[in-house]
Amino acid sequence: MKTLLLRKEITFMSQLKICSVLTAVILALALSGRAQKSEKMGPDETAVRQIVQHVQDGWNAHDAKAFAAPFNADADYVIVNGMHINGRDAIEKGHIGIFATIYKDSRNIAAIKSVRFLRKDVAVVHVEWNLEFIAGGKTQRGRAFNTMIMTKDNGKWGIAAFQNTPIQMETH
Repeated sequence: MKTLLLRKEITFMSQLKICSVLTAVILALALSGRAQKSEKMGPDETAVRQIVQHVQDGWNAHDAKAFAAPFNADADYVIVNGMHINGRDAIEKGHIGIFATIYKDSRNIAAIKSVRFLRKDVAVVHVEWNLEFIAGGKTQRGRAFNTMIMTKDNGKWGIAAFQNTPIQMETH
């Protein structure tokens, strides 16, 4: 009986050690995967992320010219209401109007959800925007999910297309 209990205890301890080793290996792989992902951010991804930051900074400064600057001259821009405008100049002009009115005291914060390179000179960037503005004397909040197509021409990244989709706020 003692021999059987001893064997069961040894078997249990062996299984426990195997589980501990497997857990350590899985954890190490997970952490190294995260480290590799961070290390993989090269100059192009950094540049693409800086463009999102530039758009955010332009919005929060209520500076239509700065907001529109990262867009290509012939960029396509689809507004949250579905309206389509074309070109950096039209994007700037449209934002002059909204920064002088409804969004004059707004704040918009970007959270980059993904950056995927379709080719070395084309990237798809998904961004969640969190907008805070005052309307009717009350602070309002809005969220949108944005898809940007960025292209690299002559060594410089720019926004070729911008699609904004509102995220419906949950009501309780």
